[in-house]
Amino acid sequence: MSPFRKILHFGLPYKGYAFLNILFNAFYALFSALSFISLIPMLNVLFETTEKQFTPAHWEGIFSLQSYIKDSLNYYISSKLEQDVEGTLIFVIGLVLGLFFLKNISNYLALYFITYLRNGILKDLRNELYNKIITLPISFFNEKRKGDLMSKMTSDVTEIQQSFLSILELLVREPLTILFSLGAMLLFSSKLTLFVFLFIPFSGLIISSIGKRLKKQSAKIQEEQGDFLSIIDETVNGQKIIKTFSAGEHFKNRFFDATQRFYHFSNQLLHRASLAGPTSEFLGITAIGVLLWFGGKMVLLDGSISGTSFIVYMGLAYNILTPAKSISKASYSIQKGNAAADRILEILNAKDDLEDAKEAKALSSFNEKIIFKNVSFNYEETRVLEDVNFEIKKGQMVALVGPSGSGKTTLTYLLNRFYDIKNGKLTIDGISIDKIQKKSLYQHIGMVTQESILFNDSVFNNLKLGNPKATENEIINAAKAANAHDFIMALPKKYHSIIGDLGNKLSGGQKQRLTIARALLKDPALLILDEATSALDTEAEQQVQIALEKLMQNRTSLVIAHRLSTIQKADVILVLEKGRIIASGNHHELLSSNKQYKKWVQIQKMD
Repeated sequence: MSPFRKILHFGLPYKGYAFLNILFNAFYALFSALSFISLIPMLNVLFETTEKQFTPAHWEGIFSLQSYIKDSLNYYISSKLEQDVEGTLIFVIGLVLGLFFLKNISNYLALYFITYLRNGILKDLRNELYNKIITLPISFFNEKRKGDLMSKMTSDVTEIQQSFLSILELLVREPLTILFSLGAMLLFSSKLTLFVFLFIPFSGLIISSIGKRLKKQSAKIQEEQGDFLSIIDETVNGQKIIKTFSAGEHFKNRFFDATQRFYHFSNQLLHRASLAGPTSEFLGITAIGVLLWFGGKMVLLDGSISGTSFIVYMGLAYNILTPAKSISKASYSIQKGNAAADRILEILNAKDDLEDAKEAKALSSFNEKIIFKNVSFNYEETRVLEDVNFEIKKGQMVALVGPSGSGKTTLTYLLNRFYDIKNGKLTIDGISIDKIQKKSLYQHIGMVTQESILFNDSVFNNLKLGNPKATENEIINAAKAANAHDFIMALPKKYHSIIGDLGNKLSGGQKQRLTIARALLKDPALLILDEATSALDTEAEQQVQIALEKLMQNRTSLVIAHRLSTIQKADVILVLEKGRIIASGNHHELLSSNKQYKKWVQIQKMD
């Protein structure tokens, strides 16, 4: 299925509007042809060339349609002219105006109904993209640049609107206009119309050959746009580093290089696309020139067509030019739209390797223990965990310590099922984690990370993410338990204060206490703490540590610790090195049995 058809698939819920659009486009095409034919009686009256006929026309079959229509008009106008010349002129002018009015009202109604189809497809496409992004695994985002994803969600969708969906009204209207116009032209002269039949495919072939490379060039433009969006994102998020390291010139050069490439590819694309209009117009006027020469001879030499009929015929021929030109431009738009659609479909067709298995069950509660058995894990070709074995019993606090890159955070990712285990087994209450429905798994897990992840919303709404059904009193109580209530009340709008992008209006300690309050509000059975205090100063750490202790009370916890003072009370401490567990025990046991652990404690000046 082509990208164009896949995008149009989103229009199925709006097929009623599509039908009405087709209906009124058919009326538009019909009235467009009839409006030109209606000029004949008016021109005949003006030039006094009406063939007098005072007997009604006789129907002799479909092959006599041309003469029947002509004789009927002549009979009617001849009868009228005998009685009232001015009235006849007003009648034929009214006929022309009436048909042109019907043509334009049909065009408006066709556009009116297709608006719902176009905007409906866009809405559903954006929703589907966002829904896909929400459900895709973490690994997908590790492989993609944020700027490129943003480009696909914004500029590529806009390109779909400007290219694919803007030509939907052309799909029926323009071909039908050409069809009805050609049908009317056949009534006047089959010889002249045969030339037009031959010319249209010829001109279409020339125009399509010009646009063959548009899709490739358009794809390059979108990729370059994604590149400089990524640089913008990095620049905004890394302002402190860029300024302190005086790296502004480096980032300027990167951005200018990206925009220069975008400029180059855009010029190539627009130069080629700009050929569509002039080429189709020149080919069209060439056809008109040939028709004038050939038709002029028929009028002047053999009289096989009247002068007024030839004028109307040329009007019908010109009536074909405009839709033919639009269709030629549409072919360019489709090429550009195909490139954008391919990039969007990369997201929509992305495979979720972590989808729930058919036999997956909901985890109703956590009652016994979590077991890591012979677990090994690779990030692509890099081995991160090697034959890891341990268990977390309900109510226990298990801590992970070790140097950076030893695999501590990876273990929490596996427990969250951000990745699947390739070797070994991870079970919760005896159920393999890949046989547990992810939604039910996340209902039992709360997480507080080193990086306080908050959103550009009010304090109240950020906390409510922990429990959407929580009352205001429950939210306030959770904030009090996390030592966050006092600073929240000092904010301009208290709990309804907007905290900025990633919570940048708050200090590090304040942000971390909000994430703890959010976790408290969720009241998870299993709590994961990933170096939750390592980025804080001593005073903020003390406040956060008090909040964490309240959070961990009567709760199963897996804690990654940078500051060993925070895990002295852990039931089990696991020492990791190069992806392996090299020692385990409580704080006092490890002090006496593991030199590495004792060294870390001494470095941090712990008793």
